[in-house]
Amino acid sequence: MSKFKAVTLTPIALATCLLLQSPIGYAQDATKMKQTAVDTATIAQQLDQVGIAYYKAGQPGATVIVMKDGKVLLRKAYGLANLSNKETLKADHVMRLGSITKQFTAVAILQLIEDGKIALNDPVTKFLPDYPETGKTITIEHLLTHTSGIPSYTGKPGFVAKAMMDISVGEMVDSFKNDPLEFEPGTSYKYNNSGYFLLGAIIEKVSGETYANYVAKRIFLPLGMSNTAYEGHERSQQARALGYSQRGDDFDQSMKISMTQPYAAGSLTSTVDDLAKWDAAITAGKLLKADSWKRAFTSYKLKNGQDTNYAYGWGVGQFEGQPMISHGGGIPGFSTFALRLPKDKVFVAVLHNADRGLPQPEMIASRLAATAIGKPIPEFKAISIDEKTLNQYVGVYKIDEKNRRIVVREGNKLVMTRTDGPRTEMQAYSQNGFFKDQSSLLRVEFNRNAKGEVSDVVVHQNGNAVVHPKLNEALPEAPKAFAMSTEQFAALAGDYQIQPNFVLNVRREGNRYVTQATGQGPVDIIPISADTFNAPDVGGQLKFEKDADGKVTQLILTQGGRNTPAKKIK
Repeated sequence: MSKFKAVTLTPIALATCLLLQSPIGYAQDATKMKQTAVDTATIAQQLDQVGIAYYKAGQPGATVIVMKDGKVLLRKAYGLANLSNKETLKADHVMRLGSITKQFTAVAILQLIEDGKIALNDPVTKFLPDYPETGKTITIEHLLTHTSGIPSYTGKPGFVAKAMMDISVGEMVDSFKNDPLEFEPGTSYKYNNSGYFLLGAIIEKVSGETYANYVAKRIFLPLGMSNTAYEGHERSQQARALGYSQRGDDFDQSMKISMTQPYAAGSLTSTVDDLAKWDAAITAGKLLKADSWKRAFTSYKLKNGQDTNYAYGWGVGQFEGQPMISHGGGIPGFSTFALRLPKDKVFVAVLHNADRGLPQPEMIASRLAATAIGKPIPEFKAISIDEKTLNQYVGVYKIDEKNRRIVVREGNKLVMTRTDGPRTEMQAYSQNGFFKDQSSLLRVEFNRNAKGEVSDVVVHQNGNAVVHPKLNEALPEAPKAFAMSTEQFAALAGDYQIQPNFVLNVRREGNRYVTQATGQGPVDIIPISADTFNAPDVGGQLKFEKDADGKVTQLILTQGGRNTPAKKIK
């Protein structure tokens, strides 16, 4: 053990020390404080420039907050809250959160677990005895982690058409509980809203409170989140932004939806200020024990040991080499994204009052977070590289045992396609780097081995980097175009209604066949048979169906593994 010799200072000596040290200390502190203020102001200006670059005057916009070490770096709104009266959007306007709701539902479940009223391995039937036999194999944890295999009720045909109807919790559960499971619980991950709807029903059953009352009493009130509520159960008169959808070049008010339908999967409204309070509470370990918070942010593993990169109401990933916890939301009129970087104590929330027509909130939040940690994401500029180099990048790259990334050359660009996914045109920003466009953070970089051969491609997106090795596999053959006659196509052309006010128009433009959804741009479609068209740019397919008399009655849109019928109305 070290020994320290005590030195006694006389009053005069002590005073001398103070006189000598204090001015220097104060000067150093003042300099440090001044430099910190300058740095903070510079970062705030850089953050503001990100917002200014992506939002336009006269359109819907966003409320944004960026926090670091518990301090506000940026708190601002861009755009309009109400287009008809030109009301400016303010940072404290209330917005729908969409699926950010799920993290509050998950915390409510964890509270009830700590109360001893629920266990993670409890089956659904313990709380909902009328649930079919499948409920005996589905646990609370399966519901929390999207690994239950229950189909999402929001993806079922007819859901959107009935979205304005009020429905009871029991009626909604009845609408999907008898659907066959898509996979054995715990063996696969597939994001769905049915699981979180069931969690809301279980919260009500166990607590004896409505979901709206429970989250208010146990979460919002204790944390001072006065402007956060289940929509329709607000406790304040805070101003609310209207929600919009882009239709063509304009924005209209979004379709209506009864908030009984998103319920515990997406019914909450809030402000960026309240979300910052929420993040501060998480950082301080409030509401739950430390072990519960740790579990809430731990990626669930499937039965085969594979990570799902999803925990309890939060996505779990990496951002610029550090852990990131995040979630987004999409609901009529609004799109949202919030992320946490625990290592650098950064929190970002971006709430849009438009569900389409604005840049992705995830992209904006990622750019803000990168700037906040001193690693701003550059704006890439397109350059030209020679055909020989481009051709070397063409090939098949492995995602997993079943899925591939296909890279082909079209002129001076590369086109990347994921198995059963959309085409992505990429332009070069360096001799081995390519980016999609300025509205996306997607970029790829090709690497070479010691022999100079292309060995893999690294896909960078939203702070994550995934390596895909190049395979010695032949490029898949593109489906051959079908020689469709004018008469054959005339029978297919027309308007097909997916839901009220949302129609697919199918038409011919010169030598092109196109389809165009309400509020969206035209998409090329390529005939591969007399009744089927591929839409490679969006990873979709249209199949036209006829009645017994040979009259076209509807089409089936297949996209993202989902089949959506659309009735011919014109």
